[in-house]
Amino acid sequence: MTPLRHHDVVRPEWIDYNGHLSEPYYVLVFGDATTTLMDHAGMGERYRSETGCSLYTVEAHVRYLHEVGPDAALEVRTRVLGRDAKRLRLWHELHAEGRLVATEELMCLHVGPDGTRPFPDGVAGTLDALAASTSGPAPDHAGRAIRDLGPGR
Repeated sequence: MTPLRHHDVVRPEWIDYNGHLSEPYYVLVFGDATTTLMDHAGMGERYRSETGCSLYTVEAHVRYLHEVGPDAALEVRTRVLGRDAKRLRLWHELHAEGRLVATEELMCLHVGPDGTRPFPDGVAGTLDALAASTSGPAPDHAGRAIRDLGPGR
């Protein structure tokens, strides 16, 4: 499996009052990884300006697994878990200093000026190739939801 990779470094302004990477910046880095995927799949800036189409996130599930400190080198590994004509399901894994620190699962829609649209053939082919290159069982936590605490908790 060869996931698509996005790299970044924790900036000083991303550190919270506890001395760790603040919650919204995990999502920012995951968003940049989605942009990396879009660029790779042919949905970059030029595509967006010429077609008016882009990916819209309609659902996200983030798991924060470990704290990340200042100046940490970050790597997001992205897998395409599946797609249909207009939807794309992504899995991001954020690694810092060789350790898995967070995951994000996304459901995205391909949207144009007048609503959802099918992926163009070239984009669809690239997404299918990415899905094939990272095929295998879905990650254990993919597709899971937050559970209710139950009565009395």
